[in-house]
Amino acid sequence: MTPTAGPYAGTARLDARRRTLELDALADDPRIDLLVIGGGVTGAGVALDAAARGLRTVLVEARDLAFGTSRWSSKLVHGGLRYLASGRVKVARESAVERDVLMTRTAPHLIRALPQLVPLLPDLLRPGQAALIRAGFHAGDALRLSAGTPGALLPRVRRIDAARTRQLVPAVRTDGLRGALVAHDGQLVDDARLVVALARTAAQYGASVLTRVRAQEVTGTSARLVDTLSGQALTVTAGAVVNATGVWAGEVDSSIKLRPSRGTHLLVDAATLGYPVAALTVPVPGSTSRFVFALPQQLGRVAIGLTDEDAPGPVPDEPQPTEAELTFLLDTVNAALATALTRADVRGAHAGLRPLIDTGGGSTADISREHAVLESPSGMITVVGGKLTTYRRMAEDAVDAAVRLRGLPARTCWTARLPLVGAPGHRDSRPAPAGGVPVALLARYGGAAHEVLAAGEMTPLAEGLDVTRAEVAYAVTHEGALDAADVLDRRTRIGLVAEDAERARQAVEEVIAGAVGA
Repeated sequence: MTPTAGPYAGTARLDARRRTLELDALADDPRIDLLVIGGGVTGAGVALDAAARGLRTVLVEARDLAFGTSRWSSKLVHGGLRYLASGRVKVARESAVERDVLMTRTAPHLIRALPQLVPLLPDLLRPGQAALIRAGFHAGDALRLSAGTPGALLPRVRRIDAARTRQLVPAVRTDGLRGALVAHDGQLVDDARLVVALARTAAQYGASVLTRVRAQEVTGTSARLVDTLSGQALTVTAGAVVNATGVWAGEVDSSIKLRPSRGTHLLVDAATLGYPVAALTVPVPGSTSRFVFALPQQLGRVAIGLTDEDAPGPVPDEPQPTEAELTFLLDTVNAALATALTRADVRGAHAGLRPLIDTGGGSTADISREHAVLESPSGMITVVGGKLTTYRRMAEDAVDAAVRLRGLPARTCWTARLPLVGAPGHRDSRPAPAGGVPVALLARYGGAAHEVLAAGEMTPLAEGLDVTRAEVAYAVTHEGALDAADVLDRRTRIGLVAEDAERARQAVEEVIAGAVGA
């Protein structure tokens, strides 16, 4: 099987034609080394790891890339401070190491250093809590040092005065303000964009990345694949099958028992908070390790999150926040604001489900965020748990297990030094062209911005929306978007605010029609 023969060989371009050609090639020769089920950050990471090792790899996703939990995160690439506070040193250390890999080698174009600011307000912190937070921040800085991340990239912990606090977070309450403690962590411009970059890089190394393809009758060595667009089906045989479907893992492998936890964010206009440039970090009353964050985002928004609530029952395609969660987030963040936010300020809200391993009773906040690689009685390999920051290590462990258990002919993992599409070290990346590139375009595409500029008009989709028609065309011709929902909800994040999506929908559909017909 040579899924990337012809015009797509060695390219990171995903489009509808490539999808058709690779499905046809799979029907002609359905024997592969590794089948990956699930197109979130873990599945895309597994596909890249396997393809980069020389394995004939196919990734199938029943819906779209980053359809599930991967697009609902806080977009933090964090060093594991919360896990250190609860004594989970191994998880914290792994987070710090993987953060360094992402920020220095694999995806530095998608990540920036984000100040996390805890205001020193008299009735916000319990007696002695400021000292505990300061100690925690310094422990996090020790993790940074142990991972080798330079201070020039993630500055050291410091205390700032009240005036500087207000510069970073203009909406902070000022009565009794004694400055703030500031630590730095990594922040993705967009979690879904990381998944797309992983999938495209996997395709460049020879993986077939097939969205709208559902896996049925899955065993450890085979699966029936159904193209949900055409209804056609084929059966593939594989040296190994990896289940990377996140919260849906138990539906693919009945031996897996999960306890999903819902994490909710709400969105407000950045102008409402004075356009903050730091993450306002507010302790959750009664907890020593949980905080609510007000996180600056692209498209002029601030995300406030997040919750940690049990989410039993059937897994929905799109989890919905509860009113109680929205009230909790507003009440917590308002304790640090000069002017309280109300429900009228909320422009949108979204929730994601964490695929936590069921360990019995207790709060979901207390369940370990360590990942696990499990072999089912059928021989299927499932990778579950973990978090976005450590996706690469999860993928490495899953492919290592497949190689060990099934004797696959693979090279050693090298994804820790493999730059993704758009990263400075990627072979197709180009410096910004003469005349400059909009800052937002560079933040979203890095060294691939020159391709976006060539894809179409740099005209905004609608007034006040910092997304252009060229980006929609590029999503279709290079990023595997097949319809308007793919573009609005995952290739861009316009869909996070329903009103914005409706304003942009007609223009998006026009550009898609033109790009498909070209």
